[in-house]
Amino acid sequence: MLSIIVAVAKNNVIGRNNELIWHIPEDLKRFKEITTGKTIIMGRNTFFSLGRVLPNREHVVLTHLKEEVSDDPQVTTVYSLDDLQKYIDDEEENFVIGGAMMYKTLMPYANKMYITEIDEEFEGDAFFPEIDKSKWEITQKVKGLKDDKNPYDYSYVTYVRK
Repeated sequence: MLSIIVAVAKNNVIGRNNELIWHIPEDLKRFKEITTGKTIIMGRNTFFSLGRVLPNREHVVLTHLKEEVSDDPQVTTVYSLDDLQKYIDDEEENFVIGGAMMYKTLMPYANKMYITEIDEEFEGDAFFPEIDKSKWEITQKVKGLKDDKNPYDYSYVTYVRK
């Protein structure tokens, strides 16, 4: 089963220059809690933007370039949507973590979305696709902690496919 996890600004921006624009430690902590012990699926640029292999997670990297992205045993390189089918069909929850093209390509296959909705607009060059509200329902919405370290208003919103 595929799930999406992402932080999205009010104007659907998710990044700029292959980097996160904002720093919300509570959201990063939540990302770690949700994805630890799971498989995370991403595009090549997202993998390299991580800067390292995240501990206790299997990394699956989709790329059209016919080369391995890492020799780390926690990283599997795949080259087509067909190669992702086993993760789509899996009973276990597997997480799409970016980037923009991966979200757009894999949203039709996702059953659940964990979205941190940031109540702020940012300049960016990567965008999350529009959510078709006729296909998704909100099952949970929790206001995030705003303080000196987490300087934005934001909410954790869980969507489930209808």
